[in-house]
Amino acid sequence: MNDLSDPALMDAVRLSLVSGVGPILRKALIDRFGSATQVLNAAMSDVREVQGFGPKLAKAIAAARSEIDAEREVAICRDEHVQIVTDQDPAYPRALLEIPDPPGLLFVRGEIKPQDAIGVAIVGSRHATSYGRTIAERLASSLARAGVTIVSGLARGVDAAAHRGALEAGGRTIGVLGSGVLNIYPPEHAELALDVIQSGAIVSESPPRSPPISGAFPQRNRIITGISMGVIVVEASDRSGALISARHAMEQNREVFAVPGRVDSRMSRGCHRLLRDGAKLVETADDVLEELGPLVSPAPSADGQAVHHPAELLLNDLEQKVLSAIGSDPTQVDQVVSECGVPVPQVLSTLSVLEMRRLVRRVSGNLVRRV
Repeated sequence: MNDLSDPALMDAVRLSLVSGVGPILRKALIDRFGSATQVLNAAMSDVREVQGFGPKLAKAIAAARSEIDAEREVAICRDEHVQIVTDQDPAYPRALLEIPDPPGLLFVRGEIKPQDAIGVAIVGSRHATSYGRTIAERLASSLARAGVTIVSGLARGVDAAAHRGALEAGGRTIGVLGSGVLNIYPPEHAELALDVIQSGAIVSESPPRSPPISGAFPQRNRIITGISMGVIVVEASDRSGALISARHAMEQNREVFAVPGRVDSRMSRGCHRLLRDGAKLVETADDVLEELGPLVSPAPSADGQAVHHPAELLLNDLEQKVLSAIGSDPTQVDQVVSECGVPVPQVLSTLSVLEMRRLVRRVSGNLVRRV
């Protein structure tokens, strides 16, 4: 966690609170001056040389130190155990740095871990049908068991079902809010938010007590897709916000998946349109895992070592040892036991775990192979 007494962090918070300076303009300022502190120390004439800055914005930046109470926001974070993660922090999601308009900082309750780099967003209608909620929960549960972090927006309908599916599977999940992390919206999801915090994190680029503002929700969708490898749209009407997420994903070079629905359902129109436009059709979690293909471990200690399945990142030493003893061609269980040097019951129970995580498959009673 960042040192909340660090003056540089205080300036980063202060710059983020300047009205009218969004992520793209902030990035332009940092590119020009080097840091938030140097931006706030810059002369108005120098700020006006940056594209997009007229006299009004330049004046707001010059007045930021005297008019913006960043100390208050930082004190709230300290008292409420909210982390402030800047784009210079190792905990900042690496994938977010790749998008055109990354947030300068994130307010976080819970913990973002390196393994969350292998994340998939599941989004859809707030007015989801029973079919949509069931599919979202099922997909989230299956992907979470495979080691994928489920990302969504903590909204009603599909989002809530996705978070719950990940939680029921004992997996990790991240909720990206359009309000502050201390002002959960919708309010009836306060308990769900606490569960998400225990198994992942809730994050926002807005100050912790910010109210939900309609314009903030489309903006937060770029973060949902930005921290994910791909996005699955489960149900969406013609004007659904989930289609905004799909557009963000395409612009960010992320994979876009869609679940087909009933041809006579209004909630299927958006998904069917995405499928006509080239989105990948999803029936099961395997469709997503196969499309994402070989992945790269985000853990610094892994040295960028390629893995073939996200669940490999979650294996303990014994599970890794057993998996390494199995080839892509059918392998005798006796050979696995001999190579691992552990008792037969331990190998058999470990094989069951690897099967459940879809890393190996039994070919016959005594033959297994790596998926």
